[in-house]
Amino acid sequence: MNGHYSYNPLPCILDTDGLVSVITHSSDLIVLASRAQGRVSLLWFLKECWKMAESKTGLRKPVFTKVEQLRPGTSGHTLTVKVVNSKMVLQKGRPDGPQVRQMRIAECLVGDETGIVIFTARNDQVDLMKEGSTVILRNAKIDMFKGSMRLAVDKWGRVEVTEPDASFSVKEDNNLSLVEYELVNVVDG
Repeated sequence: MNGHYSYNPLPCILDTDGLVSVITHSSDLIVLASRAQGRVSLLWFLKECWKMAESKTGLRKPVFTKVEQLRPGTSGHTLTVKVVNSKMVLQKGRPDGPQVRQMRIAECLVGDETGIVIFTARNDQVDLMKEGSTVILRNAKIDMFKGSMRLAVDKWGRVEVTEPDASFSVKEDNNLSLVEYELVNVVDG
C-alpha cells in the first residue's frame, strides 16, 4: 500500500519497500518522475530535501537602521534604541477580572545617537520598555498618527532587551515624531 507524503515543493510517494518516487518539476533534485527509474532510498531523499531547505532558507543578516533614516510608510526596520521614557496611554481589562485578555498601550520615547521617535508598545511589549534600557526592534514599521510618525512592532516583528546597554547617548534634540506630515494629492495635467 502506498502512502502519499509531500515535502514542499517535492511531492512524493513512499512505497512499502522504503523507496520513494518523486513527482516534481524541480531541477534542484536530479530525480525522475517515472516510477520505474525515479525510485530512491528514503534516507537519501530526506537528506537531499534537508540540504535544499537549508540552502534556500538561509537567513540574511539584518541591516540596522538609524532613527534619522526613518520615513513615513516604511517597514522592515531593525533598530537598536534606548528607552528615554515610557507612558501608559491605555489599559483595558483587569488581570483578576472575568476578562482574561488585557489590552495595554504605552507611548515610549526611544532613540539613538541620530534622533528620537515615539514607539507604540502594545501588551507584552510594554513590560520590556523600561526607562534607560536598550532594546532591539526587529521588523519595525512606521505608522502615521495625526500626521506624525510612530514606530511600531506588530506580530511579524520582535522586541528584544539587550545586555549590556548601548554605549551611545541619545540625541534628544531631533524628535522625528514632532515633524508633521500632510498627505497631498498630486493631479497630473
